[in-house]
Amino acid sequence: MMHYTHSRRAFIQGSVGALALSALAACSSGDSKGSESNKPAAEEGDFTGEGPISWVQGKDFSGGMVQKRLDEWNTKYPKEKVSLIELSSEADQQRQSLINAAQTNSAAYDVIGLDLVWVAEFAANRWIVEIPSDTKPVGVIDSVWETGSYRGKQYAVPYTTDAPIMYYRKDFLEQAKVEIPKTWEDVKKATEAVRKLPSMQNIGGFGGQWAKYEGLTCNIAEFINTCGGAIVDDSGKVTVDSPESIKGIQTAVDAFKSKLIPTAALEWKEEDSRNGFESGKVLFLRNWPYQYGNDLKELGPDKFGLAPLPSIDGKAYTPTLGGHNCAITTNCKNKATALKFVKWWTSKESEQYNLEKQSNAPIYGELYTKDENVKKLPYLPTLKASLDAAKGRPHAVAYGDVTAAIQDAIYPALQGKTDAESAAKQLAEKLKTIIKN
Repeated sequence: MMHYTHSRRAFIQGSVGALALSALAACSSGDSKGSESNKPAAEEGDFTGEGPISWVQGKDFSGGMVQKRLDEWNTKYPKEKVSLIELSSEADQQRQSLINAAQTNSAAYDVIGLDLVWVAEFAANRWIVEIPSDTKPVGVIDSVWETGSYRGKQYAVPYTTDAPIMYYRKDFLEQAKVEIPKTWEDVKKATEAVRKLPSMQNIGGFGGQWAKYEGLTCNIAEFINTCGGAIVDDSGKVTVDSPESIKGIQTAVDAFKSKLIPTAALEWKEEDSRNGFESGKVLFLRNWPYQYGNDLKELGPDKFGLAPLPSIDGKAYTPTLGGHNCAITTNCKNKATALKFVKWWTSKESEQYNLEKQSNAPIYGELYTKDENVKKLPYLPTLKASLDAAKGRPHAVAYGDVTAAIQDAIYPALQGKTDAESAAKQLAEKLKTIIKN
């Protein structure tokens, strides 16, 4: 299975190098084989102990902005100094480093950055502690806050989030004299109209990230959820073989069959899809907000635009939620300081800093409508609407096995090697052996 190569999803990158690295990292998966535990999840602990702690995250590509922010804390609280520990840029290696520290009872890692799909695994294995019930910040987006929960209890606090939006080639739509699509049928009609233009007969309609990696899981989950289904429902029951879920898979299969989604997208990850969009190979693209800055540079504001993703059969599009959370390790000795740091690191002040300096998507709704932010990043209101409607991937301890099963079952259907119903039933059988309720 292939993995993303960066620890966070960024919006607008400060350099081409940073952009290239961040673009590969929407939502990491990790391999959870052998890590599921029958132990009860850790209980809310005694948050005592003040003193130095460590903040552990993936490699920082922000040009030192993380350390600069930590310097502010260290100046304010010199007796509770926070040391930055950077792990690999590879998501799976990050996860393994964190697991190794937990399994050896190492006290080196105190507050750790977790991809939202890792929270269940770390909570179930008692590698992180339940946080106090009064930790939830006022104004945090509800769907984002939920990513830190496991079995009804909160184990992590989000510090950056993400959701996809639709990019469209404004120049091609204007040439064909068609409006920005709001529905899946509109996408089809707009594509047909643009294909009538000179030298445009082979343009792809709707692109995404359909290579056999985590992006496939994110994309197919959106089709399934939008059509009223779910891979796994809120109670943990496998429902990917329901009629609604099958319809979602069928919609994607039909789009590939009709070439509405170009066959090339079966090999696309984030950067491949961005390059395809900018080079005129696809009219509409589902991708993360990080692309905006690159499109400005490569295309200019007159050739592209951003809009909400299209509804399907009257149902509003359900985006997949991305992002990272911070959690306090069980082995942390200075938990009072750790909790104080988590609250500070996820405060509105910190989130505004991270938006400005690192281009991270904030967890607070009001920062998406703040005039100065919208002026600099005009897609923020559209992104906020996407976040409000977003749904997370399955909460599973063995998430690595879950996403691998999804990819193994769905990819052949998209290739036309099997049908949607067979793929759904095969996947359901596999998931029932992985997800234990």
